[in-house]
Amino acid sequence: MASHIVGYPRMGPKRELKFALESFWDGKSSAEDLKKVAADLRASIWKQMADAGIKYIPSNTFSYYDQVLDATATLGAVPPRYGWTGGEIGFDTYFSMARGNATVPAMEMTKWFDTNYHFIVPELGPEVKFTYASHKAVEEYKEAKALGVETVPVLIGPVSYLLLSKPAKGVEKTFSLLSLLPKVLAVYKEVIADLKAAGATWIQFDEPTLVLDLDAHKLQAFTDAYAELAPVLSGLNVLIETYFADIPAETYKTLTSLNGVTAYGFDLVRGTQTIDLIKGGFPSGKYLFAGVVDGRNIWANDLAGSLSTLHALEGIVGKDKLVVSTSCSLLHTAVDLVNETKLDDEIKSWLAFAAQKVVEVNALAHALAGHKNEAFFSANAAAQASRKSSPRVTNEAVQKAAAALKGSDHRRATNVSARLDAQQKKLNLPILPTTTIGSFPQTPELRRVRREFKAGKISEEEYVTSIKEEIRKVVELQEELDIDVLVHGEPERNDMVEYFGEQLSGFAFTVNGWVQSYGSRCVKPPIIYGDVSRPKPMTVFWSSAAQSMTKRPMKGMLTGPVTILNWSFVRNDQPRSETTYQIALAIKDEVEDLEKAGINVIQIDEAALREGLPLRKSEQAHYLDWAVHAFRITNVGVQDTTQIHTHMCYSNFNDIIHSIIDMDADVITIENSRSDEKLLSVFREGVKYGAGIGPGVYDIHSPRIPPTEEIADRINKMLAVLEKNILWVNPDCGLKTRKYTEVKPALTNMVAAAKLIRNELAK
Repeated sequence: MASHIVGYPRMGPKRELKFALESFWDGKSSAEDLKKVAADLRASIWKQMADAGIKYIPSNTFSYYDQVLDATATLGAVPPRYGWTGGEIGFDTYFSMARGNATVPAMEMTKWFDTNYHFIVPELGPEVKFTYASHKAVEEYKEAKALGVETVPVLIGPVSYLLLSKPAKGVEKTFSLLSLLPKVLAVYKEVIADLKAAGATWIQFDEPTLVLDLDAHKLQAFTDAYAELAPVLSGLNVLIETYFADIPAETYKTLTSLNGVTAYGFDLVRGTQTIDLIKGGFPSGKYLFAGVVDGRNIWANDLAGSLSTLHALEGIVGKDKLVVSTSCSLLHTAVDLVNETKLDDEIKSWLAFAAQKVVEVNALAHALAGHKNEAFFSANAAAQASRKSSPRVTNEAVQKAAAALKGSDHRRATNVSARLDAQQKKLNLPILPTTTIGSFPQTPELRRVRREFKAGKISEEEYVTSIKEEIRKVVELQEELDIDVLVHGEPERNDMVEYFGEQLSGFAFTVNGWVQSYGSRCVKPPIIYGDVSRPKPMTVFWSSAAQSMTKRPMKGMLTGPVTILNWSFVRNDQPRSETTYQIALAIKDEVEDLEKAGINVIQIDEAALREGLPLRKSEQAHYLDWAVHAFRITNVGVQDTTQIHTHMCYSNFNDIIHSIIDMDADVITIENSRSDEKLLSVFREGVKYGAGIGPGVYDIHSPRIPPTEEIADRINKMLAVLEKNILWVNPDCGLKTRKYTEVKPALTNMVAAAKLIRNELAK
């Protein structure tokens, strides 16, 4: 029985690629050094899968930044501003598209479906001249083959590539991206021919947009595309891989009728209803790649349950046509549980990271073939039983408190307009108040202090003194820059979710459980294994210390319940909404303690609210109902004079703007500049927004420093659709990934732009 892995993490077990990328970007190492690290990682990954007995091993899933950007490079779809003149695309052009450079901004970055991974959005139009400009796919296939490993090259499918793109600046928003399909397919034909000539026998096309609600026109594009590719695909086995949700019934019919396709991959973890479609009819003689091992979470697979599912599918598709697979790429999970030295044995027995999931896939394939490893299955069953019965998972008091929430919608008693008036009397802010989103640069010295404190090398007193000194520097800098509402810079936090999880019950933490978010940025999601509560205040000490250093308003900085949920590995033994309500109650306690401590502005970030939105429209209203409700729970008890902020970033918010309004925050700061200000279009189209709002005026994910005139121009565009008395001026996101040499001039220009526009308004 065959086994398959959709994709694998790229960063390495100890973030080797991250450090190599950052060294290269900082000019401390060469392109050859970076390529060597990457080649070593790829070789290690392929060998690991081959040694585990995986039959269908993916190649071309490795990326220096993002797989969609890789596809853009392959197609030569480089926006003109990067000055590319043809030939093989090198690192200069590639990383300029991803990160921007000193003279031009980066391409837009947004969330990959409903995950915390980000992709670089292609910018396309009728003038794009597609050309085969990156031979990465065939080069990596040959590289694996030279190591003795036969792989399945993976390409972003041509239709999904276009559906995930956007019209370039200056192109009509109504432009049909699918009209570019013939031009795109011409390049795909060249890539396929190259792979075929190199000896590839299988090709995997990732077409994840097939799980979305697609109209007949879009579905027809899949039929047309694969009919056009069929001649060049002749002689190859072709796998169409889907993931993250169920396949709609009409889409299933289209998919299973595609020309020249040998196999279909389905996510059977998040797409359990797809099993019913398969039972209702599966094309004879085709392969089913059954994604029964979860690629997005870290819980050990219920092997007995998965084997039962596989036996049922075997009866439909045939023993020789069933392939055991992961539900999606393992990119979204941590790399290897072996590297976890501090997790206790009980919790560790409940988990499986990417390396362990490879073993699970192969164990299921062997069991299906009649070679069941009884000891492995018995240990798995014991771990499943342990997790269900462990007393550390359940807290009855928390469950009762969460259940009691359901009788109210938890709205503040006064409307937002009256609250803003009360807050202005207290805060006395100018028109177009300036602020930042929370974090300031995390310097090597600051990271050293935190690391040494955790390792017991410095005392708590020394740690507190160092962190307070860092806060003082950040406060003084903001006062020097004349920012109106300050932040303490979050020097005590390595990660916004990890910081809170460490202080809440029901969470566990890893040492090396890193997951790529974008580029070299990695996060270490906490593991929510049990009921959540707050044993003691989490941020009051630091916020109070910061407020004592200034007469200006100091924001208390919290992460919202939905973001903590969506940026964690979440327990899968109860509905996600139940876990969110438990977190909301914990944050509510913290908000009220901050208010008592004299903090008049409290920001509750919900950066990941949009990220958790289900992919299918029929499921979205239910999610938004409980997610927005959870946010309101956190601040329902505060005074009218306490200003509640929230922050959102790097998603498309236009389609949930009414839910954002329903959150009833006093002020929302929201990413805007990197996405070509498309957020403003909802206000141009007549959506009325009465609360405070700060659409970001510059992109913090690029080292580029925006000039004052550019920021002023952005503010004027905002004033064309928003009232001046509700508009705030702020960056797109937090500043922790930037250097002070970038932050100081950028914020200087931001404040100067705000003052410039204030003067113009005063005239």
